Amino acid sequence: MIKATAWRPASGLTLETNAQVAACEVQRSLVVTAGPGAGKTELLAQRADFLLRTGTCRYPQRILAISFKVDASRNLKDRVRQRCGPELAARLDSHTFHAFAKRLIDRFRPVLTGRDALDADYTIGTPKVPRRQIEFEDLVSLGVQILTNSNVARNAVRQTYSHIFLDEFQDCTGPQYQLIQLAFHATGISLTAVGDTKQRIMGWAGALEGVFQTFAQDFNALPLSLYQNFRSLPRLRRMQNAMVKVMDPKAAMSDEDLSGNGGSVETLEFHDSQQEAEGLADMIEVWIDDEGVAASEIAVLLSRQPELYADRLMAELTERGIPFRNEQSLQDLSAEPAARLIVDYLSVVVSDREPDAYGRLMAVLLATGLDEDASYEQRARWHRFIDTSREETRQIELDAAALREIANAFLALLGRQFVAALSADYERGGRLEEVIELTLDRVDELLRLDTSPVRALSRFSEDRAVRIMTIHKSKGLEFDTVVMLGVERQTYWGNVTAERSAYFVGISRAKRRLWLTVAGYRGRPEGASRWDEVRTPHAEFLGYASVSA
Repeated sequence: MIKATAWRPASGLTLETNAQVAACEVQRSLVVTAGPGAGKTELLAQRADFLLRTGTCRYPQRILAISFKVDASRNLKDRVRQRCGPELAARLDSHTFHAFAKRLIDRFRPVLTGRDALDADYTIGTPKVPRRQIEFEDLVSLGVQILTNSNVARNAVRQTYSHIFLDEFQDCTGPQYQLIQLAFHATGISLTAVGDTKQRIMGWAGALEGVFQTFAQDFNALPLSLYQNFRSLPRLRRMQNAMVKVMDPKAAMSDEDLSGNGGSVETLEFHDSQQEAEGLADMIEVWIDDEGVAASEIAVLLSRQPELYADRLMAELTERGIPFRNEQSLQDLSAEPAARLIVDYLSVVVSDREPDAYGRLMAVLLATGLDEDASYEQRARWHRFIDTSREETRQIELDAAALREIANAFLALLGRQFVAALSADYERGGRLEEVIELTLDRVDELLRLDTSPVRALSRFSEDRAVRIMTIHKSKGLEFDTVVMLGVERQTYWGNVTAERSAYFVGISRAKRRLWLTVAGYRGRPEGASRWDEVRTPHAEFLGYASVSA
């Protein structure tokens, strides 16, 4: 055991300033928001190391970590073991919400009475059978019922754990939050909620919303933001850090901690938007054909109105046969979880060469949160089911009607409750049925354009295409190469703080290369209302690039 003041991050790592503060906090609960690649799992592992190694989590008390997926729960446990060693890591229990609720049920089952009473050898499955079998979705609500009705259960949980970690907290549902409140609110137990800022440009200066804000108020939690994207190479991180120095100075890292020559940040100046379009199309062609960069790893980001700012670029890409995807024109159908599930399943069963679709499909099918043995058995069952489905599809002609029948049979097997759980929007009204029908109609349409089911399904989301989108739509995404198109005063004309925050999100999407473009003249496109044709560079935003060298 060591003094708290003597603790240093495990494995010789350097944490960004706010991560260091969060790892060592001993008084208050925390709500930490961050973007992709900001090291959220690493933060929790380092905090576990601090709490256990300094005795802040006093023996025999333990740390409870709650995640939303089995893989995330296992990954956190593994990371803590790497940082703390097996002996200390044994005092961390890492579960999903459903697994935590199941442990409450198994230990305090007699609390459940009446219609909710369960036999000791109850099972989980479909359909629900009184006393004998409950459905997976019942676990959390039954856990809530136990904590609501039993002082013994509440006290047992509170005496076991001194610190709670809540991972991927942006996905927390109402019943799950109620479970946390019943167990730990107003107890003096310290909670650390960590989540992704996909739902907001960034939680600058503790500006929280949704479940983050509710948690901060209920648990008097200190809000912190992580800014560094550790998946970005050093030159890009130095540019990001230069912006953090302006937006949140206390959170900035020292320049010495961001040394290295990896990555590139370049500014491109063009006479006009047509020259810009031709130049970018030339570069994109080279990146794809000569350098072997996947088209889907290239993104062109815009502050606003891509149909106006990128119209010439899209025309150039079309003329050259370079596939691109205008995110604004898709009306988000391909981003709907139910649509993604259907298309991934169809892609997997009509071809055995769709590893990305297979990975996404299995992640959804296995996101149940039971123990490791149950997860392994479930994975094996789904593998067998997919293999059988592939064999069956090889025996029939795969036209639009056949694909629709295959998809509907799969959805029927899963059940509406399972699919509806993919999004809160599906739990009310007819949105789920609407998305399913729109998806199947779109597949029909694509098959009329290309009779190959494999090619038609790949075109549904244009996974193999350059992405053109607003910064807002890029939240939560990352790309090898990012082009920030139109870094001009006339483009970023809104509230300076909001525009700066948006620009930061855009530049931090790049992992390896970032290109900033400026055009001296942009002819007024048809349909534009507010539009300045003569353009001037945005000196501040371009200036951040100079520190990356």
